[in-house]
Amino acid sequence: MSVPAIQTALQQMQTMKAEVAAPAAAKVNLNVQPGVEKAQNGGFAGELKNSIERINSLQQSSAATTKAFQLGDPNVSLNQVMVDKQKAGLAFDMGVQVRNKLVSAYKDIMNMQV
Repeated sequence: MSVPAIQTALQQMQTMKAEVAAPAAAKVNLNVQPGVEKAQNGGFAGELKNSIERINSLQQSSAATTKAFQLGDPNVSLNQVMVDKQKAGLAFDMGVQVRNKLVSAYKDIMNMQV
């Protein structure tokens, strides 16, 4: 791995560390992707739809970055590909966990004695 690539990776890690260390009030919602609109209806269903669209957007972005790297695009580095893949993987895992909690809550409600 070349020195500039290591320096770029180090800078990205330092940026992430600074974002994590920032107070909660100063944090910007990093999950919002460009082109993903807010739900017009609002509420839970709208937020769920937006979350699924953000997960999909992250996965498509990761796939595009991976493909560009595989094709030898000089503007795409390996650490970019790995960070995008991690973001997409974590977002998908979060989506699966939310789905599991929703199914569990539904089953609990259906099994309640009335």
